[in-house]
Amino acid sequence: MGVRRRTLLRLGAASALGVAVPGALAGCESEPVTGKALTSEVPLPEAFTTELPVPPVLRPVSSDATTDYYEITARRGGARIVPGHETEVWGYNGIFPGPTIESRSGRRVVVTHRNELPVPTTVHLHGGHTPPDSDGYPTDVIVRTGDSLPHHKSPHSVMDHGAFDVATGRRQYTYPQDQRAATLWYHDHRMDFTGPQVYKGLAGFHLIRDDEDDELSLPKGDKEIPLMITDRAFDGKGQFRYPSTDPTLRRESGVDDDFMDGVLGDAILVNGAVWPFLEVSNTRYRFRLLNASNARRYELALDPPPVDGPAFVQVGSDGGLLDKPFGHETLPIAQAERFDVVVDFSKYQVGDKVTLINRIGAEGTARVMQFRVTRKERDESRVPERLSDLGVFGELDGDQENPDRDFEFSGGGPWEINKKFFDVNRIDAEPKLGATELWKVRTDKHHPVHLHLVQFKVLNRKGRPPRPTDRGWKDTIDLSPSEDAVVVARWTGYRGKYVFHCHNLEHEDMAMMANIQVV
Repeated sequence: MGVRRRTLLRLGAASALGVAVPGALAGCESEPVTGKALTSEVPLPEAFTTELPVPPVLRPVSSDATTDYYEITARRGGARIVPGHETEVWGYNGIFPGPTIESRSGRRVVVTHRNELPVPTTVHLHGGHTPPDSDGYPTDVIVRTGDSLPHHKSPHSVMDHGAFDVATGRRQYTYPQDQRAATLWYHDHRMDFTGPQVYKGLAGFHLIRDDEDDELSLPKGDKEIPLMITDRAFDGKGQFRYPSTDPTLRRESGVDDDFMDGVLGDAILVNGAVWPFLEVSNTRYRFRLLNASNARRYELALDPPPVDGPAFVQVGSDGGLLDKPFGHETLPIAQAERFDVVVDFSKYQVGDKVTLINRIGAEGTARVMQFRVTRKERDESRVPERLSDLGVFGELDGDQENPDRDFEFSGGGPWEINKKFFDVNRIDAEPKLGATELWKVRTDKHHPVHLHLVQFKVLNRKGRPPRPTDRGWKDTIDLSPSEDAVVVARWTGYRGKYVFHCHNLEHEDMAMMANIQVV
């Protein structure tokens, strides 16, 4: 029985656990991707023959009464991704994905990031409520010991190399962690070169935990698994294939003209493995989903779907737990978005194979990974009817017809915000510390819009209610062509300079970014 028919047979069953009608049945339609695909020049592995790797959890090098201290080095490493080849990665500690940091809300984290790569790097904790000097501003770079800052040519952004803050060898990032439990991730954010450097492997998970989350009966331990979904293509030597104008990433930024809409690969990787499989018991699992692709968005579904109930029970979003769970038949996920979901494999039989598919992919990009139900186990987890108190979330509202700021994302190499491409010295918004502001964001094509420093609440899309996947605290909103949305955020914590931008990384590198100065 196919996915479509099985879905139609159980429309009435989707309200299990008190969750609402699945997103696919609530007006959330499939949407095409924006970008151009590269084709791999080597044979790709057969699907579902590689076991899913899970990134190692990094331990602090030291701790004191208030702070945990970590050290991470960006360096070259090798990975067995395609048969017969070792792929060079630029990874944190030489691996892709980088090691996972697990920290506690309210307990300070200090990470010393070292750079041993031949290009500058900077590190952004995506979703972090972070002081400006530790946010990974694009020109706050680390150069390798013995190197100097390369003065590259940027045909898109207004460059001022005198504005670069250059650290040699290492830089210390301080994260106060004055925020709730959430799935964050850290990645390179170098000015004009974020796309190729993330594509080479500079990305990893950072999970914040707190007592509220710990006390829930959600799946834990080996049944809580982060899944970083990316797409890549490989050249004839098994190396990552990327269409940089300058392959050295030192002299000129940008990509070949055909790829200005975004770079897509033909192989889907999960935690750095192509189309992997995971053996599971017939119990619930909690998956922390992250789309870390440069330009590809996905619409995830299970094939076959469960015989009853939703495929995915969402318990969290970009900024942590929802107030209550919500069910989805399919899960659209744009670049940089995170969804914390529970999948109940008791709906399947031991011996079943369940494929995580991408309904807006084709051929190889239509499959993501496979789950194999191999054993029976006792399951003491459950999904509570109530998950979290979202704090001031319900209080954030306002005159949606008269937002405080209006930003249009448009163009095409350069990509622009309000008809301007990025200027490192121009301030585009000056919210006051403690102020609540409504922003209207508009698009011409697909653009996932990301705000640094704050989490926001989505109030509407084109004057209509938000999508089911807009629930909870967000830091990234995916906008379709000719769509607009109103979001509201409270600018708390820190004064200073931050950015907001499109998280299609090729769009970001080609100037679709703007400055915020919290005053």
